[in-house]
Amino acid sequence: MELFQKFKEGLKKTQAKLTHELKRIFTGSPKLTPKTIEELEAALLGADLGIETTTKIIETVKKEYETQGSKNIDVFEIAKRHVELALINESTKLKKSESGLTVISLVGVNGTGKTTTAAKLAYLIQKEGQKAMIAACDTFRAAAIEQVKLWGQRLNIPVISNNYGSDPAAVAHDAVSAALARKIDYLIIDTAGRLHTKHNLMQELQKVHKVIARQLTGAPHETLLVLDATTGMNAIIQAREFNKAVNLTGLIITKLDGTSKGGMAVAIQNELKLPIKFVGLGEKPEDLQPFVPSEFAAALFESN
Repeated sequence: MELFQKFKEGLKKTQAKLTHELKRIFTGSPKLTPKTIEELEAALLGADLGIETTTKIIETVKKEYETQGSKNIDVFEIAKRHVELALINESTKLKKSESGLTVISLVGVNGTGKTTTAAKLAYLIQKEGQKAMIAACDTFRAAAIEQVKLWGQRLNIPVISNNYGSDPAAVAHDAVSAALARKIDYLIIDTAGRLHTKHNLMQELQKVHKVIARQLTGAPHETLLVLDATTGMNAIIQAREFNKAVNLTGLIITKLDGTSKGGMAVAIQNELKLPIKFVGLGEKPEDLQPFVPSEFAAALFESN
């Protein structure tokens, strides 16, 4: 399936709701009235596009109405253009360490799909001809280690783990040593889910990062926050707090296929200026996809 089709399929709940609302507002409405503007604003904010992008879309619609009249306004094209501009970021690709091994730390609150994302990311890396490994550093959640191992067996990805209750920093240390010895290209560290409000758990995460930084210069080379799209704008609060604790380099947004508020990706990037590296568009390993702003915008505002 080509990338646009994957985005289209994954965003169909958001796209269907937006299309229905925009067509309802503009079909047979020859004038741009205050009521029309109010309804347009409600539809865009309802998809969690955020105030900044919503305001820009409305301003452009007003300008084009003044110069061209209502018949020539293509609100879908205007919205698509602004969403793509809001999302363009040069650092959407994964970094690659010059030393050989690149360490990626996946962080986030409980229930965002970090472990599944770690496996899918490793699968994507291996499909591109690189060698990947996962470090099972969630040593607290019931069945977390077994879950990683199961994914590893299923996708043929090596997993470094220890017993429940063991020190996550020690597991990360062992994983870096193993990855260096086996000449692995990418080591993905699956950390335990933690509430951004729990100071001691944030300190534990900082400890994991300090330990691997002592082992390997520049590690972790990527610290990616995994966000659940179904939480909508609440994700911004999580991102701010994690960014304070561990200097995030990017975002992975999961479960976009399960929400009609897929526009939150736009609002979050506007707010945080952090690149979205990957998006989860379904359950299968191949449903984690590199984020392409133009494809995302086109799928979100496809009018037919």
